[in-house]
Amino acid sequence: MTKYKISSSNNIRDAIKQIDNNGEGFVLIVDDSEKVIGLLTDGDFRRAILSGISLAENCLKIANRKFISVDKNVSEREIINIFLQSKIDHLPVLEDGLLIEILQRKNFNLSGKVVLPATFEDVSIVIMAGGKGTRMKPFTNILPKPLIPVGNKSMLEVIMVEYQRYFNCSFFISVNYKANLIKAYLEEYADLYKVSYIMEDSPLGTAGALKYIKGEIDKPFFVSNCDILIKANYADIYRNHIEKKNDFTIISSMIHYKIPYGVCEIENGGELRRLVEKPEYDFLVNAGMYIVNPEVLSLIPDNTFYNITDLIDAIKKDGGRVGVFPVSENSYHDSGQWKEYGNMLDAITRIS
Repeated sequence: MTKYKISSSNNIRDAIKQIDNNGEGFVLIVDDSEKVIGLLTDGDFRRAILSGISLAENCLKIANRKFISVDKNVSEREIINIFLQSKIDHLPVLEDGLLIEILQRKNFNLSGKVVLPATFEDVSIVIMAGGKGTRMKPFTNILPKPLIPVGNKSMLEVIMVEYQRYFNCSFFISVNYKANLIKAYLEEYADLYKVSYIMEDSPLGTAGALKYIKGEIDKPFFVSNCDILIKANYADIYRNHIEKKNDFTIISSMIHYKIPYGVCEIENGGELRRLVEKPEYDFLVNAGMYIVNPEVLSLIPDNTFYNITDLIDAIKKDGGRVGVFPVSENSYHDSGQWKEYGNMLDAITRIS
């Protein structure tokens, strides 16, 4: 770390020489105890020259005393947030004021990342991937539905990547049908995703397997079907769940339908009330993505086929709050049937 530091007793000329020597465009100024008290960049130097400041002046005269730094326990998500929110290329890591490391922007993949409030950093994601995918036969006779290719990734990985744009994720993947193929696929990406598996010895419906993670998660978590993708700001969805004090949130999509015929509305046993020509309707439909409070898992019976609708009914019966978060029709992509799969490939291609 010596090349990044200079004593506070040095002048501006000395500081610029040190910047030239380390080739990084900045130097940290330390006091007699080696504690960092300022940061000076080549930009500070240029501004000093233009304003007529003598290079014989003490380096602290043009240094930034309120520079950005982090401590050694900083998370990767915090680091990414800082780089996204600022123009800095280097981030000092300090311990009790002493320099222990320099983090560089170029070493972090910021592509597609968004700024996330620190309180939402670590979020668990449950992906229900145990189904047989009967609507996608004969494809799913060979591969399980989660491994259907979408571009150069599997559908499962496309979903996981989308969540990791917003959170530090711990994934729980519920598996049954062709479980070993799913595990083998993800083994190749063990360095990219933190994954645990929920083994369904027999099919447990769209919610029954959630019982197995009771006690494993201590704050609201996402649940997603393995054949849908929502292109929306997941941090906003999560924040809404918390602000509304929901026990369960259904992410829903606005779907627009146009009937291509005139619709007869009748009354009095067959008398035409009116004829509506090609009516159009809008519906909020369940998109297969949810946010669940861990406390409601106690409502799920053990080792029982149990659908998500059963859980929703149980929550409402227990006096809990079930909210709905709508997204646009264009935000919702389904790969569960051949027609929808083709549409999704087209949509993902346009997005990317």
